[in-house]
Amino acid sequence: MTFFITFIFFILGIIIGSFLNVVIFRFNTGHTFGGRSGCMTCENKLCWYELIPLISFFALKGRCKNCKAKISIQYPIVEFISGLMFAGIFLKFQDVFYLNTVAFSISYAYYVMMFSVLLIVAVYDYKHRIIPDMLAIIFGVLAFVGLFFFKDYVFYPHIPTVLDLLSGLFLSLPFALLWFVSGGTWMGFGDAKLSLGLGWLLGYSRILSGAVVAFWSGAIVGLILMVFSKKHGIKSEIPFAPFLVFGIFIAFLFELHLFPIGF
Repeated sequence: MTFFITFIFFILGIIIGSFLNVVIFRFNTGHTFGGRSGCMTCENKLCWYELIPLISFFALKGRCKNCKAKISIQYPIVEFISGLMFAGIFLKFQDVFYLNTVAFSISYAYYVMMFSVLLIVAVYDYKHRIIPDMLAIIFGVLAFVGLFFFKDYVFYPHIPTVLDLLSGLFLSLPFALLWFVSGGTWMGFGDAKLSLGLGWLLGYSRILSGAVVAFWSGAIVGLILMVFSKKHGIKSEIPFAPFLVFGIFIAFLFELHLFPIGF
């Protein structure tokens, strides 16, 4: 039963992932997020069977049916990651799903929305080497509001503690310091702004674990690129938001406590 429900949430995730792709491609371009999708090369409007998440990309062999131009691999990757994200968050809350449908629905909806925004931020930063202020602000506001409605990630309206309110600063200030000291060469200020909301989302007890996973994964990928890619050297700029989002999600999903903090 759990496997079947998880699969349903995975399908929901890849469908939402298709929309997230639209947001990523159209953000800051002057285009709206509505309307029919079309080929970015020939602008031919796509038929319904060309818009099936994951399946259409492989059925079309990664090329536009009309002009044969290559379709960005970003489409299936983002859809698949979104599907895994939706399924993983369901599994995290599966006990709540069986015990309290209302609490599950609110908690699930909130966290898939938050991590969907983070997925947009991560991919956008990877493509353009910048974190849009609008997305960082929206995410930060929603994360701060969530402090008053979610306790241990489950819907439970309450008054947050002082430590909860300061958790955003615990993650953001070190990144802001790295940005200031390095003049922006070690860390972008956008990462610091995004980290404010990430700290509020994750909570003070897990933010260090999330940050460590982010730095470890970033270092590993950076070394691999330096060794195997001619385009990347020791001075190459690698966007950090994707690793930061990955680390925070892993810490959230598996409740990592690499460095237990108790107060």
